[in-house]
Amino acid sequence: MRFCVSRVAISRHLILLIALLLASLALIGCGSQQNAQVPRPLPPPIPAAEPVLLYDGTGASSSDVSAIEAVLGNLGIDYATADSGKLNGMSEAQLAGYKLIIVPGGNSITIGQSVTTQTTSAIRGAVTQYGTHYLGICAGAFFGGYSIYNGVNLTGGVAFNFYADEFKGIHVEPVQITRPNDDWLDVYWEDGPQLSGWGAVVAKFPDSTPAIVEGQAGKGFVVFTGVHLEAPESWRGSMNFRTPVEVDLAYAGTVFQAALNGTALPHF
Repeated sequence: MRFCVSRVAISRHLILLIALLLASLALIGCGSQQNAQVPRPLPPPIPAAEPVLLYDGTGASSSDVSAIEAVLGNLGIDYATADSGKLNGMSEAQLAGYKLIIVPGGNSITIGQSVTTQTTSAIRGAVTQYGTHYLGICAGAFFGGYSIYNGVNLTGGVAFNFYADEFKGIHVEPVQITRPNDDWLDVYWEDGPQLSGWGAVVAKFPDSTPAIVEGQAGKGFVVFTGVHLEAPESWRGSMNFRTPVEVDLAYAGTVFQAALNGTALPHF
């Protein structure tokens, strides 16, 4: 009988010890999980003297940089420029000091290859974590989406393809875009993307694929356009545009200001 009592007592002690051990392990696990969920505080953004940073480095079209500068000048918006070297030297906090980053048309592959993966990560962090806005025009839209050529990936893995006329052997043309509750516009298109799969559709190509889109990427506001609203008269050459260049440029100003201020444009 004594033997049976001893075994019961030992069993109770073992059960108690096991219970205490499991409880301590659970507490340790919870503590680790809580620590993992606490985000590391971001360094404060480094304020920039100008609200806009315009990329003018390797892969960017110099004529498009000039066209964008003209629109910004007409709007009275101050800006700084950054070539590939300067952009590669900027931290996430420095980029976050700008209200808007603009990447123009050009060659998106060359742009991606001219900057480091740390740079594209810093741009993405400035937009998604700090709330800097991003405007990608043509190549800048390709670069801002997902790309195996070191894209910024503000789209959660969505990559963009060319507008359909590219596959018909057409590389430059006036193209009609339609907007909700508004008139159509004839605008300049050159090897630009259609923007299916991400954001709200602001304007459509003739085949109903998105020509301009907008949306949130984390804390930041993003606008992608597959057409060159900012194209000056000199780009038109002998092509026949049914919309006066002043009308297209006025809409370019509207889109630029929306991107700067994070204001949603009318969309479908």
